[in-house]
Order: sequence, then structure tokens, then C-alpha cells
Amino acid sequence: MKRKILLTSTSFQDTPGKHQTLLHKTGWDIEKMRGPLREDELIDIIHEFDAVICGDDAYTDHVIKKGANGRLRVISKYGVGLDSINLEEAKKNDIKVLNCPGVNQNAVAEHVIGLLLCFSRNIHLLHQEVQNGKWARITGNEILGRKIGVFGYGNVGKEFTKKCLQLGFDVTVCDPYDTSLKTDSEILNFAIAKNLENLVRNVDIISLHVPLTPETHEVFNQDIFRVSKKGLLIINTSRGKLVNNMDILRAIEENFISGYITDVLDTEPIAPNHPFLGNPKILITPHIGSRTFQSVEKQGCMAVENTINALESIS
Repeated sequence: MKRKILLTSTSFQDTPGKHQTLLHKTGWDIEKMRGPLREDELIDIIHEFDAVICGDDAYTDHVIKKGANGRLRVISKYGVGLDSINLEEAKKNDIKVLNCPGVNQNAVAEHVIGLLLCFSRNIHLLHQEVQNGKWARITGNEILGRKIGVFGYGNVGKEFTKKCLQLGFDVTVCDPYDTSLKTDSEILNFAIAKNLENLVRNVDIISLHVPLTPETHEVFNQDIFRVSKKGLLIINTSRGKLVNNMDILRAIEENFISGYITDVLDTEPIAPNHPFLGNPKILITPHIGSRTFQSVEKQGCMAVENTINALESIS
């Protein structure tokens, strides 16, 4: 029987490259939908597919059970984070779950630096003013000399740390679970914070690079803001649910933090009435940190290759 594959990653679909050629060479019956898909969008169709190449679709226990009762045997994540997939349920039902670690760190790290420069110099606001026919000359801030904190020392956190050090910044890293941190700090010359509270007390800017887990869910809330250095700037290219949205807004209003820069939201795409809209101290990009032609091609090829190998192993 011809393999039937569901492709939902919009980055994969929208970007030309070798990943497209590799996918079509498989000869699979490929159906495309534009994710991220909700549980109610997946539940009635998932059993029809042998494998999915997905982004951040909601692979809940109900979706996985329904898929396992049909043809589903492989979930291949285009990307790294697996928090939207119920891994325990997948394991129970012998569904292989694969991802693409170590391919997008440069793209995301570059995006963080771009966001930081844009926000600090008000480039996003000034561009819109000029587009509206105005010549408002808003004074910005230099970032040289400011202390940067990195929360999470995975592939992206490591790459961002290296780039910051190359630019001459004073960097402090916090990741209590990374065993390579001490060795790297001695080689690269960055400081280590023993916990998040210690980190936010001593840096001007913090970039989030931790996965979403029960421990990190909304870890950036009013309690953290009240112990952080006054005027902390937060950059989030990891997961939207690392922060409490209303606490972010309250902290901006009360000047505990100077702003929030994010590439991710708790629910995507952004809702028309999202509380972040219209706030000049919040800069949002639409989850495109890893969406470069180079990164999409590498991630796409890995996701397809993972799917090929997984299906061959169970045939």
C-alpha cells in the first residue's frame, strides 16, 4: 500500500529547496494542510495517515489514540520542541516521534540579535512612522556595555552566547541541567548564574532558550519581575507559554521591565484581540526565528529523512 503522509509545516511548504525535491522523490501520497492544527482539526483525519511531518500541531492523547487505531506510526517534527506532542501516549501506542535538533541554532540566534538591535533603536516604530509619511526621530539606546543573560544552554542558547561574546558583551548563563556549562564558561569566558532569580537580578537583557515543561510554564511572572533588575528587557524565541501575558503587561506598566520582544505566543496565529497588540514596548514577529532559506532546507531534509528511516524500520 502506498504510504500516505500529512505535511502541516508552513515553513516547509512555503520555502523552495532540496527538502521539497527529497519529499517528492519518496513517491508517497502527500496531503498538505496549513498548521498549526488544533485537536479538533486532526481528530477526524489522523487515522488515515502513516506519518505526519508537522510543526506545532496539537498531538494530544486523543489525537494519538485515534491515529494509532488507524495507520499512524510516525510523527516527524519539523523543528526541535516536542511540547505539543503527548510523548507518553505516543510511546504507549508504539508511535515513533522524531525531531530535528542541531539545525536551526544559527538562524534563531541571528534573529535574537536582530530583534534586540531593532527594539533598542526603535527601528520597527521608526519604519512605520516613515511609511505613514512622518519624520519622527526617536532617540534609541546602544546595547554595548549592557549585561546579557541567557536562560537555557541548549543548541540555540550556546550559539547565541557565542555570538554575544564575539560582539563584546558581558554574558551570564543559567541552565542547572547542562553539565557542559562549567567547562564552556572557562573556555569562552562567561559567568554562570546558579538559578533564574540570581540571573534576573544581575542582567539588563535576558534571552529565553529553555523548552516548555511543567517547571518552565509561565516561569516569567510577577514574582520573577519583582526580584529582577529594574528595567529588564526580555527576549523570547522559545515558547510563548514561558511567560504569563497579563503579568508581562503589568510589569511594563509598572516599569519593572522595559519591554518584551517575542517570536512566539501562547496561541498562534495571533488573535485579533490579543492584549499585546498596539503596545509600543512589545515587539512581535510571527514565529519566524528559524525561517531562513538555509535553515528550512536543512530542517526539511532532516524531517523527511527521519520519516523515511522510521517508516522503513517498521515496514
